[in-house]
Amino acid sequence: MIRDPKNIIPVSMAIALHVIILGSMIVAYDYARPTPFTPLAMQARLVTEVPDVQPPPPVVEPEPEPEPEPVIEEPEPEPVIEEPEPDNSEELRRQAEEEKRRLDALLEQQRLDELKKKEAEDKKRKEREEADRKKREDEEKERKRVEAEKKRQEDERRQREENERLRRELEAEQRQAELDAEERRFTARNSAEMAAYQFAIAQKIRSRWAVPASAGPETRCSVRVTQLPNGEVVGVNIISCNGDDAVQRSVEAAIRRSSPLPQPSNPDLFDRNLTLNLTLERDD
Repeated sequence: MIRDPKNIIPVSMAIALHVIILGSMIVAYDYARPTPFTPLAMQARLVTEVPDVQPPPPVVEPEPEPEPEPVIEEPEPEPVIEEPEPDNSEELRRQAEEEKRRLDALLEQQRLDELKKKEAEDKKRKEREEADRKKREDEEKERKRVEAEKKRQEDERRQREENERLRRELEAEQRQAELDAEERRFTARNSAEMAAYQFAIAQKIRSRWAVPASAGPETRCSVRVTQLPNGEVVGVNIISCNGDDAVQRSVEAAIRRSSPLPQPSNPDLFDRNLTLNLTLERDD
């Protein structure tokens, strides 16, 4: 369909139609005017036929020629008066005005239809533009969300790698520290300071041990003691004991009453988990 944004085609057709109507009105008006009557005149001419003259016979006298019949002039016809045609110019003018109003209304309706059509097209165009804009915004938001998610995942990956590296380094340092501490403790345990430290602990526990009557002369108990760096006893576990329940309870009570245990002179001698061997005859 050919677009005509300036309504050139409808306007041209309307102008041509107006010109045709105006010409029709002029022709109709000319035919409607009365025509002046002109009487008809007839002219007549008397014509006398002259016979061919031949020499008269020598002996016969010519007969007298008959007199020509008179020519009777026909009377002129009376003029015929034509009745004037009725004057219908007013009706034609009214019809022309009515047709003009109809055409104007048609043009106005066409203009309104074109305007409505243009408004509808503008509305659809704006809706398409708005939909395209919203689509672009949604696509941009989605792109940014995907980029942010990728960045977050990348940051988490780098953070995990960094944490793993730090953990490995820390574990390595801790293992090394434990190895170094274990080596120092091993060296210290074989020293005179370790023997003095264990003797001090055994003496304190023995001084608080209320030996029950059921304990025999060969009573021997191996005990695992858990302590804090300040010597506070937080756990007692009888590993083995040849005494009855009363003897075992007395040993545990003696160890707890000895808390806090004596501190070693050398920090390397400290052991969180001590294994103590308690006997009635001697201390190991």
